[in-house]
Amino acid sequence: MLRLVAALSAVYDLLIGAALLAGRPLLVQLFGLPAPVPPIHADLNGLLTFAIGVGYVLPYRDPERYRAYLWLMGPGLKGAGAILFVLDYLLRGSPASFLLFALGDASLALLTLWALLRTKFHGFGRPQNR
Repeated sequence: MLRLVAALSAVYDLLIGAALLAGRPLLVQLFGLPAPVPPIHADLNGLLTFAIGVGYVLPYRDPERYRAYLWLMGPGLKGAGAILFVLDYLLRGSPASFLLFALGDASLALLTLWALLRTKFHGFGRPQNR
């Protein structure tokens, strides 16, 4: 289960990172937003998101050893990201379309949390189902 979560999260982050880096004109058009000024902010967000996606290779290959990465990037980062997207929509009036990112982040955060809690950490051994 942890490998599946790592694979899904990797694809999600790699696609978003690539879109921010290489598909920005399409994103601007789809979301009806002005292009970011200066563009370096979107470039850095794309680079960071892409790097997080590449980082999921570690827990995909050895989920037991890299559980901490799953905790940090799943319930931690994606959970906080979902909350920030919702708060930005409610408090700053960001477009409702941004709630799609909140839904994606929240879904992966909860899926990761469920998979991590479903398995028990046993040091360097294999996880045991509860």
